[in-house]
Amino acid sequence: MDTRSRALPAAATLLLAIAPAIAQEAGYRSDVERWRTQREDRLKADGGWLTVTGLFWLKDGVNSFGSAPANDIVLPAGVPGRAGVFELRQGKVTVRLQPSVTAAVGGEPFVSREMKTDRDGSPDVLTIARVSMHVIQRGQRFGVRLKDMDAAARRQFTGLSWFPVDESYRVTARFVPYAPPRPLSVPNILGEIEEMRSPGYALFTLEGKEVRLEPVLESPGAQELFFIFRDTTAGKETYPAGRFLYSSLPRDGSVVLDFNKAYNPPCAFTRFATCPLPPRSNKLDIRIAAGEKDYGHH
Repeated sequence: MDTRSRALPAAATLLLAIAPAIAQEAGYRSDVERWRTQREDRLKADGGWLTVTGLFWLKDGVNSFGSAPANDIVLPAGVPGRAGVFELRQGKVTVRLQPSVTAAVGGEPFVSREMKTDRDGSPDVLTIARVSMHVIQRGQRFGVRLKDMDAAARRQFTGLSWFPVDESYRVTARFVPYAPPRPLSVPNILGEIEEMRSPGYALFTLEGKEVRLEPVLESPGAQELFFIFRDTTAGKETYPAGRFLYSSLPRDGSVVLDFNKAYNPPCAFTRFATCPLPPRSNKLDIRIAAGEKDYGHH
């Protein structure tokens, strides 16, 4: 048997040994790419962040809405000139339509009704013509967020840009719990501070440095950890204010953070969002070249 013949079985053995690793890497890459496609689909969808075209803070009392310029809340053409009013009284918002105006909440026509805010994550959504509106609450302030299915940002969307998938940015971190969970001061772009519950912190090594990140729970029954962070790519390759990342809840003292799925906050796509900003503890002196890059079109 010549040297070449002896080499063939050895090559085959090596290929068999590394095949599972190759398949695993390909499967992981496909999972991330699929997640990224779904992320972009959500942005472009009816009611996605690319359709947000306005945010109107309500004053106590009556706030008129319609397409006429004299309204407090001016809607796009195609909506009746005087469509109705939002009335804010003692922390409650009621909407009343003008006679002959047709609109719906949750697919049900109405004339007058109280509007549930986004405080608990599921606001009532009013639809009229091609637009929708819902009431947001930020501290003691109430506002109406407007979405237009024919928004220019949606029509002109050029697609997201990402760092190449790199499995080294999928890290298993040690999770150190707080008992009980501690309040974490989270600022937002309105200049407000919201106290959110942090159940602990994730501790891991990346690029040769020890990194600590504190997540928050978005609601009492949250089934995910929410990380708001900023790294040294911010303002250069990624969105200046920082990025978001979700993970599963800790298990057996550890949590998996996949920075290939880090993504931009809504403020990267519309000036009418009220995004949370990274708390001081989550501003990192490290470059995380993974996940979504800056969109930079508004």
